[in-house]
Amino acid sequence: MKGVVAASHHLASEAGAEMLREGGNAIDAAIVANAVLCVVYPHMTSIGGDLFALVWPAGAAEPIGLQGAGRSGEGASIEAMRERGFSAMPLRGATTVTVPGTVQAWGRLIERYGTVGLGRALAPAAAIARDGFVVGENLSRQLHADHAWLSQDPEAARVLPPLLAGMKLRQPELATTLEQIGRSGFGGFYFGEMGRAIAAAVERRGGFLTAADMASHRGEWIAPLALRYRDLTIYEMPPPTQGLVALAMLARLERDPSSSLRAGPSLARRLAGLREVTYGLRSRYLSDPDFTPVPAEPFLDADAVGAGPLETLPDGDTVYLCAADAEGNLVSLIQSIAFDFGSGVIAEGTGILLQNRGC
Repeated sequence: MKGVVAASHHLASEAGAEMLREGGNAIDAAIVANAVLCVVYPHMTSIGGDLFALVWPAGAAEPIGLQGAGRSGEGASIEAMRERGFSAMPLRGATTVTVPGTVQAWGRLIERYGTVGLGRALAPAAAIARDGFVVGENLSRQLHADHAWLSQDPEAARVLPPLLAGMKLRQPELATTLEQIGRSGFGGFYFGEMGRAIAAAVERRGGFLTAADMASHRGEWIAPLALRYRDLTIYEMPPPTQGLVALAMLARLERDPSSSLRAGPSLARRLAGLREVTYGLRSRYLSDPDFTPVPAEPFLDADAVGAGPLETLPDGDTVYLCAADAEGNLVSLIQSIAFDFGSGVIAEGTGILLQNRGC
């Protein structure tokens, strides 16, 4: 094997590396690792979340992006929220759930670039979910810290108890879900019984997601943004992701002498200052470009500044992983449920923790 998989949990990296050893490519390995993270990092991600990937196929002139983000339910509106008694958008619960884009994104990646079936790619994650894994200190802290609000959803309280580090967490319903996806592909997740179960769970709790919303989901292949930074070309995903924020920071760092960018307090202060500027731009401009224009110029113009106070949001979590193989295929992938433990809603019988992207 020649290649590499880097993920935030050793079980994910090991499973991806085993795929490379078996002859799979970087795309296969990335999906394997991502699926395992959806099992072992429930506070950070889930198959009920969204996925964004940059794939640079061997021999290609540039990478291509996959935007695996789901929309809000068709019935979501300001008026509908007010009818439910809300005067401001809640941060958790069923009304914040949007269509999960991850599963279809896995299928699109496999269809276009993979060398194995989805069943093989998801098998390690399914086995870990069924057999259980040892909870680490980080996950244990999160389970205890968030137990009170997670307990507002009986299914979440049952599936994600406040375990101590060293105990095992088993998720048999999630294992069955992963096995079903592996057998039937992503179609059943969006058009079949699984999609209907997710929609029904959300609707029972007063949310907006319907079976029709699940069935209408479509991921999108998209050209990435590119910025020349010193002697490198940096690629990022376009809106609705926050890729423009990273490019905005680099556009402003370009003016700094290289000698000032050595690790240390001065660089930390510089980056903190850039955050003030670029996150202000994010708050003002970033949205869904299908609904409102998102200009790139304020982000890439090093003289532009942000406007308005910075948002104060609860902790959000995203997993990152990357993979490369001997043929030269490269993958850079993020996947998330927005905030820690997402919406706090788990669809009964599926083990699927749903994201709160709609907040």
